Amino acid sequence: MKFNTKVIHAGVHPDPATGAIMTPIYQTSTYVQEEIGIHKGFEYSRTGNPTRAILENNLSAIEGGKFGACFGSGLAAIDAVIKMLNPGDEVISTNDLYGGSYRIFTTIFEKYGINFHFVNMMDVNNIQEKINSKTKLIWIETPTNPMMNIIDVRKVCKIAKESKIVVAVDNTFATPYLQRPLELGADIVMHSVTKYLGGHSDVVMGALITSNESIAKEIYRIQNSSGAVCGPMDSFLVLRGIKTLHLRMQRHCENGEKIARFLVSHPLIDRVYWPGLESHTNHEVAKNQMNGFGGMISFTLVGDDLDMAKKVVSNTELFTLAESLGGVESLIGHPSTMTHASIPKEERVKSGIVDSLIRLSVGVEDSTDLISDLENALKI
Repeated sequence: MKFNTKVIHAGVHPDPATGAIMTPIYQTSTYVQEEIGIHKGFEYSRTGNPTRAILENNLSAIEGGKFGACFGSGLAAIDAVIKMLNPGDEVISTNDLYGGSYRIFTTIFEKYGINFHFVNMMDVNNIQEKINSKTKLIWIETPTNPMMNIIDVRKVCKIAKESKIVVAVDNTFATPYLQRPLELGADIVMHSVTKYLGGHSDVVMGALITSNESIAKEIYRIQNSSGAVCGPMDSFLVLRGIKTLHLRMQRHCENGEKIARFLVSHPLIDRVYWPGLESHTNHEVAKNQMNGFGGMISFTLVGDDLDMAKKVVSNTELFTLAESLGGVESLIGHPSTMTHASIPKEERVKSGIVDSLIRLSVGVEDSTDLISDLENALKI
């Protein structure tokens, strides 16, 4: 089954009770048992819910995995992965990553004895230098947020397998339409489902997908024990959103390229970060492991002036100043004061998150209107 068919049909079946073609919203907390322990597969909705189960099956199918688990947010999914570790274990993470991931690693889990090393993974040799007998997890984000760096997943997984280290990949920016990390050798894929998979800025959710049964059992144990699950209504909304994922992502990619090339030619723009540009450091890696380059773009202004950046993000009309990304509408943000404000400035600057850095989530509107909007905003 091809990907464009999977998003609509994989793991989804007509409702056996009514024949409804759309998955019903099973808005219930508990389920009738005929006798003690005899039921129809569901006991309590924290442990399992029919609407959520169908979504989990659909997500695992489109990522090329065997097991899926959905959570109340992307951070709840990350939380579950780190809970698989023990005090004294070490994690190697990319140094350019979502601020919320950095925050949960350093302010929540470090105090429980889990140690994190943040390295530039554009050069995989940096990973090798940090591996020791305590290393249990390598955390990859590619493309990275917000610098759009590309990490060679195959190479990282090869290094990890030599030391029997689990590799988890945050695939939020790419989605399985563009990149499927399990096929590249990763053990776990994480999604902030809130973003492209939901696609309409109306859901907060996270997900984990794996093909490893022992990892899956541990994920399900933590999902049930910690209880950070998503509800059936949100599951329904995401199932609906995923049915148009391929259509939306195609337009995101098309618009992304047009806007990236417009920005490259603009005199007020210093640098443009988009993996589809031939000038991108790991452009060739992106070509090899992705099926396209997406609609996320970051850029800096000539002179790196904070006030100028604030004016630009406030002057757009179609690009809405807001957190988040991946919806049908275009968004604009200022990472150093918004999504990545929790990262110390010294660390932000090291990874390229300077004062004038602006991040775009390019939507599916008409590209000429979006370019015109940016042209007007840059008249400062």
